[in-house]
Amino acid sequence: MSADDDICIGEGFVGQGVNAAHVNTVFGLRNGPVGIAWATALATPRQGHVPFVAVAKPNVPVVPFTLFVNKAEITSDAHGILTWGAAQAGIAAGVAVAHEDGSLPTDCRDYVLIAAVWVNPDATDEEEVFANNRDAVASALAMARAGGPMLEDALVE
Repeated sequence: MSADDDICIGEGFVGQGVNAAHVNTVFGLRNGPVGIAWATALATPRQGHVPFVAVAKPNVPVVPFTLFVNKAEITSDAHGILTWGAAQAGIAAGVAVAHEDGSLPTDCRDYVLIAAVWVNPDATDEEEVFANNRDAVASALAMARAGGPMLEDALVE
């Protein structure tokens, strides 16, 4: 990822069963198409899907500003707690991992990130949901940084 990239897209899938995580990321400049998509998604919630700014800790947004978008409609209180709690914390931790491994630019003030996150409505394990989302977003951002996937990896045999 560099200042020359308008949009960097990544995908990560980690885990098995109902506690697996599937995350899609879109990273780009605030004043570009990703910034427009980010603001539009934040301003247009719909039934069961309420995008929000992920936080590293209370009152401290993730850097770059990260919009958490749930792909699965919230179906129960337990599902909401896992989505807005464990999965959101996992996304924040995964962005920190991406900073540590160099998948994100050192200075992210001019960028935004959208994380579209699948939490299965049948998920049950808070720690597994956290860990899988952390690893899935870190993987998605590493893929985006590498410009992947490579064509030969994406071809179906």
